Amino acid sequence: MSGRVVYTGNVIVDIGLAIGAMPEPGGDVIASSSQITAGGGFNAMTAAARDGAPVLYAGQYGTGPFGSIVRAALDGFAVAGPGLGDLDSGYSIVLVDDSAERTFVTYVGAEGRLRLADLHRAAVAADDVVVVSGYGLAHPVNAQALTAWLPTLPDTVRVVLDPAPLVADLPPGVLGAALSRTDVLSANARETRLMTPDLGNASLPDRAAALRPRLRPGGTVIARDNSEGAWIADEQGVRLVPGFPVDAVDTTGAGDAHTGVLAAALLRGDPIDTAVRRANAAAALAVTKRGPATAPEAAETDRLLREEQ
Repeated sequence: MSGRVVYTGNVIVDIGLAIGAMPEPGGDVIASSSQITAGGGFNAMTAAARDGAPVLYAGQYGTGPFGSIVRAALDGFAVAGPGLGDLDSGYSIVLVDDSAERTFVTYVGAEGRLRLADLHRAAVAADDVVVVSGYGLAHPVNAQALTAWLPTLPDTVRVVLDPAPLVADLPPGVLGAALSRTDVLSANARETRLMTPDLGNASLPDRAAALRPRLRPGGTVIARDNSEGAWIADEQGVRLVPGFPVDAVDTTGAGDAHTGVLAAALLRGDPIDTAVRRANAAAALAVTKRGPATAPEAAETDRLLREEQ
């Protein structure tokens, strides 16, 4: 493995609260536990690293109480830039209820100030895999930098885009520009539906197929369907790669675990079906643990794949 996973999204602080159910408007609820950790893109980077990939962080981060948490977490990775000295990193309130569903409220900090010069520090090589997050594209400064930078990448660099829950709020020009340089689009079922609002009651595999023309020629769409697995739409057609049913306790970071392990597998040169099955296994293991960065080590993923073979 000579390349790297180059992550361009946002690393922020997650303030996680476990609750029984969401309170009614104006109400209150007592959390049964709380946790303050680095989150956001840190989860995807951790997943890729635990699966054996070298990782470079090319995003922005700050200085302050939350920036200190982010900087400490980034000590385990190669980092392209020095961060900002005049602005703190942002944070997200993560509410996880008894159904394992999570709800976010996010405040943007230094991670929303990524500029083109910052991205050029990454010096992307021909065999790297670049991961872009919709959270990054949601910030105007980052969006301008990323959409100017992506077309300049070497043609052999594969770009993986995770559109994130905010995809419906992205300006069409920004999303379109990012998709046109995307080789692998990996979205959950909700995000896939939000990106195909004109398809009415169309099935998830049909929506995945409809998204393919928006990618770089030869691109692949992955539509993640929770424990059912993930639909792949590529030049070979549309098919389901089965998932791994588990007892989920916290779905925070499940998509990030899938994206990180997928990127690591693509970096190794795994065929897309093999890469998606491995990512499915990693995401399944991640939701059996509480917290944001719960992606498994490579050996754990290997063991689950052997057991289910």
